[in-house]
Order: sequence, then structure tokens, then C-alpha cells
Amino acid sequence: MSALAPTRPLEAHEPPEALGRSRGDVALLVASRSGGELVHGSFHELWRFVGPGDLLVVNTSATLAAALPGRLDGQAVELRLSTPAADDHWVIELRTADRGRYGPPPIGARVELPAGARADLLAPYAGGERLCLARLSLPRRLEDYLRDHGRAIRYDHVGRAWPIDAYQTVFALDPGSAEMPSAGRPFSTELVTSLVARGVLIAPVMLHTGVSSLEPGETPYPERYRVPAATARLANAVHSWGGRIIAVGTTVVRALETVVGPDGALAPGTGSTDLVVTPERGLRAVDGLLTGWHEPESSHLKLLEAAAGADLLERSYRAAHARGYRWHEFGDAHLILP
Repeated sequence: MSALAPTRPLEAHEPPEALGRSRGDVALLVASRSGGELVHGSFHELWRFVGPGDLLVVNTSATLAAALPGRLDGQAVELRLSTPAADDHWVIELRTADRGRYGPPPIGARVELPAGARADLLAPYAGGERLCLARLSLPRRLEDYLRDHGRAIRYDHVGRAWPIDAYQTVFALDPGSAEMPSAGRPFSTELVTSLVARGVLIAPVMLHTGVSSLEPGETPYPERYRVPAATARLANAVHSWGGRIIAVGTTVVRALETVVGPDGALAPGTGSTDLVVTPERGLRAVDGLLTGWHEPESSHLKLLEAAAGADLLERSYRAAHARGYRWHEFGDAHLILP
């Protein structure tokens, strides 16, 4: 899919609200695996494509202000929190002050952080050269510290800093994601109300995302998840009456596919998952997927191929490219149906 790489004009540089629109005022491409049809619409029209008895599973993880300014050997850097380890240890990524790639973290060094805080770099993480394990020493509770000194992680396609609220979804309840579970961003309370009033079911899971800027050859690393018992029971009931389970985001797919049995039944679960969904493994818990538009080299595309099949996925990306769909966390949406 390398030919489908988005050019600069296709990147969403700001949230829709910055252009005077609502969150849900983004384009929606609906792809049907059974019939092969591609339908262009608006996210506001989601109710046209999901119906009574279908279940949308959403991620309740809230985004942390996980990027901190720091100094390392007198040089300005940005330290990005990814995933907590034991006690006060975190998996972190270092970036340059202008958010560029830093290179392998210097193990044994110390990053000075605002208000007298610090991060001691202890060991490479998962055998890679990008992430490392660090011990944080903070003057107060992490969430309070990040509220005062942190900022949302952003990449070069977003031209300016936006407040952390721009990186929260309407479902956000549980702080813990380094980066926004962005598939849920276009939802509004009004759209949720409209869907529920039409008989569409909505149930929560939680999966806290780490930093997403994987290097070539890296696979997704473990992330914390929770699938409540009520969600597992409801999902099983939906399948029993012939309804469809539609995951709102690849994070939800990862959580649900972690707890599904060989027979397709879901069980509740809490922990850390290292599951990587591929076309060869396939999907057992999820029938459809609502997601954004990902870079061709993204690890997410293997999961999308498992949901759509290679041919439909390629046709979807070509159609989105031709129509000028916008990529990334503030961009347009893609609904893959069985």
C-alpha cells in the first residue's frame, strides 16, 4: 500500500472546531466487505449504517498531557510518557525540543524536568533503540503534575499546540493514554443520543494507548486494558441475536480480541495485552470497525486488513485519497462493515 501514502494536503492540521465546524463534521467512507460497496457520507450520518441491535464498543481512556519539556546534558529535549511500569517507573520516549527523533536514549543519564522533577534513564525497553525504562521523581501526584507542566503529544502534521481538551473524546473517563484513542473523537453527546434512541447499543472498554511513533520493524508493545463483565455479556448477547459488534478504534479491537475465546465468546478481563492482530489471525470478536486513516507503513494496517480484506482496504484508501479525505487524529473516518 506504499502507493497510497497521503501527501501534505491530505493531513488534518487542526481539529474541525478550529475551522468553525463541529467535531462530527468530518467525512465518512463506509466499506462493505460482503458486497464490496464504498459509500461516501458524513460522520453525522453514522445512524444510516448501524442499526437497532448493533453494538458500538467505545474506549473510555482519557488522554494524558504526556509530553514534558526537559533538559539532558544542557540540551533541551521533550520527554514523552508512554506506559507505566512498576512503582514510579515509566516507559518513555525522548524527542528533540522541536519534536524530532532523538536517537537511542543515553542509559544512565538524567533528564531534568520542570519544578525540580527528574527522570533517570535506566534501561532500553523491549530490546529496541527508541524507548527506555525511566524512574520518575515528581514533587506531587502524576496527574496533577502533568496538568501543570505537560502538554499533548503532537506530531509535525499538527502545526500548533492545542489544549488537552482537543485530545479527549466524549467517552473519556479513565486518564492513562499517551495519545488520543482518536476513532471516538467525532462523536458528540447529540450523536450518541440519536444512536441510542434508534436502538443502537453502546458499551465501554478501556485500553490505554502508548506512544504510536513506531520505528520500522517495531511491533505494537503491551498496553493496559479492561473489558468489563457487562460489556462481555452484552457483546455475547448481541451475537446471539445476529447483531453486529463494531469496534470504535483499533484500541477496542485489541482489547476485545484479547479476551475472546476460540468459540467467539467474550469474557471479562483486565491486564496488559501484547496481542498483534494480523490478517492471518483474523478477527473473532469484532464484526466491524470504525477508525481513522493511517499511514501505509503503520502497524494498524495489518489490523485493518484483518477487518476488511486486502482488496477492499486498498480500494477504500484509493477512494479516500481521490476524494481528499484527511488523515490522522483530527481527520476523517472509515467504517468497515461485514
